[in-house]
Amino acid sequence: MQYLYLHGFASSPRSGKAQYFRDRFEELGQSLLIPDLNQGDFFHLTLSRQIAQVAALLSPGEPVTIIGSSFGGLTAAWLAEKHPQVVQLFLLAPAFEFASHWLPRLGNQYHRWQETGVLEVYHHTAERLLPLSYDFAKDLLAYDDRQLQRPVPTLIFHGLQDEVIPIEASRRYCEGRPWVSRVELDSDHALKEVQPAIWGMMLPLIREQLA
Repeated sequence: MQYLYLHGFASSPRSGKAQYFRDRFEELGQSLLIPDLNQGDFFHLTLSRQIAQVAALLSPGEPVTIIGSSFGGLTAAWLAEKHPQVVQLFLLAPAFEFASHWLPRLGNQYHRWQETGVLEVYHHTAERLLPLSYDFAKDLLAYDDRQLQRPVPTLIFHGLQDEVIPIEASRRYCEGRPWVSRVELDSDHALKEVQPAIWGMMLPLIREQLA
């Protein structure tokens, strides 16, 4: 079994969650691959680029379990749709309906982004504003979450106080998808204080895979 962790938008493999799960897998004697989805070029980031980058890392013929955080969770869902070797998803506050939640919040900035082609975005690892191409938005708008229909066993963890991706997005995603389960937690988008609880729920499923 190959295990991957996909970090969120404007984050990196150095995020607290990425490091937490890497350490937990090390305790099991397992490696957790955590690719840098920025690829050293945040300006040209798109969902399509992330999907292609991670797809190239999949070992041919080897089953894959993906842990995806926020935008990495959305990426994981699309990878599972396109690649049958993905057999399990653990999604942390997945960014379903991302365009409809994030773009309207930009207000007038969105129109300037369309006009200039550049938006300054705060990058949590770089701890500063970085430019992002409007191609990110154009690419994102080409994806429709309703097309995600491959029945991959999926466990979603979402905070009730999530201020970035409302928990209603995960609730709607579960509708009509009996292969998806959801755990609602007393937390925000970061899910920081509930990471041990999340791991405790993931661990039996991972041990079952390793048995």
